Amino acid sequence: MGSKRAVAVFGAYGHTGRFVVAHLRERGFIPVLSGRDPGKLQTLAASAPGLDARPASAGDPDSLDRALAGTAAVINCAGPFATTAAPVIEAALRAGIPYVDVTGEIESGVETFADFTDRARAAGAVIVPAMAFYGGLGDLLVTAAMGDWTAADEAHIAYALSSWHPTAGTRATSKVSRRRRGGRRIRYADGQLEYRDDASPTLHWPFPGPIGPRAVIGEFTTVDVVTVPSHLSIPDVHTHMTVEAAREVLAPDTPTPAATDAHGRSAQTFLVDALVRRGGTERRAVARGRDIYAVTAPLAVEAVHRILTGRTRATGVASAGKIFDAPDFLRALSPHISVELH
Repeated sequence: MGSKRAVAVFGAYGHTGRFVVAHLRERGFIPVLSGRDPGKLQTLAASAPGLDARPASAGDPDSLDRALAGTAAVINCAGPFATTAAPVIEAALRAGIPYVDVTGEIESGVETFADFTDRARAAGAVIVPAMAFYGGLGDLLVTAAMGDWTAADEAHIAYALSSWHPTAGTRATSKVSRRRRGGRRIRYADGQLEYRDDASPTLHWPFPGPIGPRAVIGEFTTVDVVTVPSHLSIPDVHTHMTVEAAREVLAPDTPTPAATDAHGRSAQTFLVDALVRRGGTERRAVARGRDIYAVTAPLAVEAVHRILTGRTRATGVASAGKIFDAPDFLRALSPHISVELH
């Protein structure tokens, strides 16, 4: 184990990676920049004094070992995670450091749990996949909404985005996921993932004010269907997306996010409405914030901070809601995210 302040960021020069690097510095960590493009790494390193650039490739284990040497943890921001997750996890296990990633790929999340749970638990290692806006935030909200319930009949996570301008990384990972599932869609019902050829339903979701009821693409399935059921006894977990945002992210000509403030954030706003139902009783947690890519940074960095300071509840492969105190974690995200529990 190296310096407790040095955290490797694989994919540091990507859109989300840059937010993670900046937030690590704000929190007093020393980012160690890594990725496969030396030129982009050097450009990013030149933007702030003292940043170390270590080129590495997912296909070159020795380069990954050099990138992680002397660091306390690694955050993987480089998609497609179908290609990068397993090699970077292997490198983290060799280095004896915790691993956190920001994958939004359902298949990558499934494989991380399937392939590394036993090894990570035996080694006392910590691996947290999907510690991001999708996967991590939804899991924390559902876990907080559950409260003292040990089981629920169903969970819904409804996303209201003012817009969704995808990054190049989002487009690349989405393309890989669609190819891997043969163009079929996925939903989580009756305790398992289902691959379906029919169209997703259009529903109306009662978002809280000031948004109010909106049309959503029902079963617009995100990686939350991996993180939530990994530790909560909920047989039906569904995620929904406002129609306009779904159309934007799927359209081939939608532009990438445009920075509108000094932190590089876009003007996009979001509301996440997480509802759990047991019998006739409902509980919900609502999160509001700005820029789904930028807000991934405080989620991932807070996770690393808690792991390195021993504020965890599990070892092995674990989602955010399993390994962390969900209500306390959500409170720590202020002012980046505001959360209400009902």
